[in-house]
Amino acid sequence: MTNLFEKIIQIDRELLIFLNNLGNEQWDSFWLELTNQFNWSPLFVFLLVLLFKKFGWKNSLLLLLFITIMVTFSDQFTNFIKNTFERLRPCNTSVLMDQIRQFTYRPSSFSFYSGHASLSMTFTIFIILLLKKHYKYIFLLLLFPIFFGYSRIYLGVHYPGDVLVGYLSGILFGLVFYTIQKKLRLTQRFNQTQR
Repeated sequence: MTNLFEKIIQIDRELLIFLNNLGNEQWDSFWLELTNQFNWSPLFVFLLVLLFKKFGWKNSLLLLLFITIMVTFSDQFTNFIKNTFERLRPCNTSVLMDQIRQFTYRPSSFSFYSGHASLSMTFTIFIILLLKKHYKYIFLLLLFPIFFGYSRIYLGVHYPGDVLVGYLSGILFGLVFYTIQKKLRLTQRFNQTQR
């Protein structure tokens, strides 16, 4: 079992080195901008408009409160896991520093697992399930966590395994919170004129 675990860690490192070294200076600023969640604000505003349009302002305010709780839970659970495993980020690991590209952006928190990947996937799965009956192309929203998560590998702040586990936890949390939302009937609490 120990050998299997060590093999997985080794593959994770090698994949990181390969993917990280695909980058070049021409694209560095693009991925640095992409990894900043505040630069995704236009997408969040757009999704907010879709919610208000489809569910009305009262239901949408309830949904926003619920999404805030969901985001907080996902974030705090990720921090709990990070502080439990205490895996150093690749950019802060001495044996990897000369094998991956270095950036001035170097978070000091732990690596496993990626909060960017988990939180973006939790949010995305929840919104897709919420809006899939109303908007045909809502599945394109999956591009958000894919690019967001890959930016972490590109910048050398997460291993691919960190991002993958972040995605898996995000899918789970998104499904769980959507199920809770359905049981609470948050989109049906007030009369809706947009049905």
